[in-house]
Amino acid sequence: MLKKGKTYREVYDSFRWKVPKYYNIGVDVCDKWADQRYRLALIYEDEKGQVEKYTFWDLKRLSNRLANALQNYGLLRGDRVGILLPQGPETALSHIALYKLGAVAVPLFTLFGPEALEYRLGNSGAKAVITDGPNLEKVLEIKDRLPELEHIICTPSYHLPGVIDFQDALEKGSSSYSPVRTKADDPALIIYTSGTTGPPKGALHAHRVVLGHVPGVEFFHNFFPQKEDLYWTPADWAWIGGLIDVLLPSWHHGVPVVAFRARKFDPEQAFFFMAKYGIRNVFMPPTALKLMRQVKNPRSRYDYQLRTIGCGGETLGEELLQWGQEVMDLTINEFYGQTEVNLVLGNCSAVMENKRGSMGRPIPGHRVEVVDTDGKILPPGEIGEVAVCRPDPVMFLGYWDNAKATEEKFTGDWCLTGDLARKDEEGYFWFVGRKDDLITSAGYRIGPAEIEDCLIKHPAVAMAGVIGSPDQVRGEIVKAFIVLNPQFAPDSALKKNIQQFVKTRLAAHEYPRTITFINELPLTATGKIMRKDLRKMDLEVKNKS
Repeated sequence: MLKKGKTYREVYDSFRWKVPKYYNIGVDVCDKWADQRYRLALIYEDEKGQVEKYTFWDLKRLSNRLANALQNYGLLRGDRVGILLPQGPETALSHIALYKLGAVAVPLFTLFGPEALEYRLGNSGAKAVITDGPNLEKVLEIKDRLPELEHIICTPSYHLPGVIDFQDALEKGSSSYSPVRTKADDPALIIYTSGTTGPPKGALHAHRVVLGHVPGVEFFHNFFPQKEDLYWTPADWAWIGGLIDVLLPSWHHGVPVVAFRARKFDPEQAFFFMAKYGIRNVFMPPTALKLMRQVKNPRSRYDYQLRTIGCGGETLGEELLQWGQEVMDLTINEFYGQTEVNLVLGNCSAVMENKRGSMGRPIPGHRVEVVDTDGKILPPGEIGEVAVCRPDPVMFLGYWDNAKATEEKFTGDWCLTGDLARKDEEGYFWFVGRKDDLITSAGYRIGPAEIEDCLIKHPAVAMAGVIGSPDQVRGEIVKAFIVLNPQFAPDSALKKNIQQFVKTRLAAHEYPRTITFINELPLTATGKIMRKDLRKMDLEVKNKS
């Protein structure tokens, strides 16, 4: 746990890792609290507004039942099991039970279609999948193409042949179970990358990954937990941001979590929800905050009393951070990481200045630098690749069944993130863009993030994605894809106005020479802009012209 200090340097220098040889996520986040029989763990609200509450004692007994049932179905230590469920008690129970069993969980987004599911279940060699009614059809469609998939467990099962009823399994299993004694370095889960730069790869994480995340969560929530803290995120628990930035670290500390099964994020409902439950801590993806910014005068209707907001996935920019001060009455703490090595940079407004637009500084326990192509640490001000030094408890074990990709991820002991940044004299990191997203125009190296940040400051712009478009003279030009706010209509005059807006605020070589208005941006399941899809759209237009 982080030791409090007056300065960032005091907190960073005093931190020491304490990772035991033997450690099991399920025991840590559930069983160790169960003796406090009435300690609240989960508040769950379904789409109909029905509310259920679970204590850690409840979760221990139910997850023991499920672990026994899974074992009876032949699932053993090391077997991979897909979890295709939205936020809810069944999802939490599945994770806890699989960790206790020593199996390997494979979280899957419910937004995935059959092909995406087939790839991940097939690549991981999943022996079973746990799902629900709305997603069962997709699994049944691909089952015959997955020879290793032996069991489908569903809530409810609809009494279909070959489909196991989740509730029946719980009722048949004993509430007594002795968890497998796992080492901290034993495999626990496979989380697939977004696939923004190629086919998704399965990042295999050990049980210790939760302990690796804990100091980061404590940091960006200003020394979490505090009295009366209550945590919620609209982010799917299939994403590392929802699962290991929120659910599991909260339960590591015995802090209750609120869950809500929403089919689509509603920004107005988010304000209502935070006020209804007195939520104190939230993790909000950037896309969610951008949508919430469009809600007018929420404070006049909702009595929300947040203590902290954390945000990660993409940089927010000055506009959204200013909105956080004005509407939320707090400083949004941005943090940075990726599926393979998450929560390594961040902000903590309690001990350091939050420089708007910065990724923050290294979170205690992590060594992070900007390096060149040979792994040499670059001096402040120079652009290079963000890299994290191993060993590190938060770092992945490797890519599942892909030794070559794992080897390419490292240079020496530096894990390369693929993200370009520069570090200033005070140790703050400033995001430039993905290596693949860097725009080279007339000799200038331009990162899309700064331009996107500038664009959303324009009153007409709701969201923006920026790429480099091939150009015979300059090599590439800056091109922007823009989603407009509802009250604005796309026309040539607005394009010129937006171009001039950027030109006068950034630099002449950074303004978008081409603008395309679109209804929505292509986003990953975690809300990141898929610039490869924007480049594909740009190429298709060029080929037609």
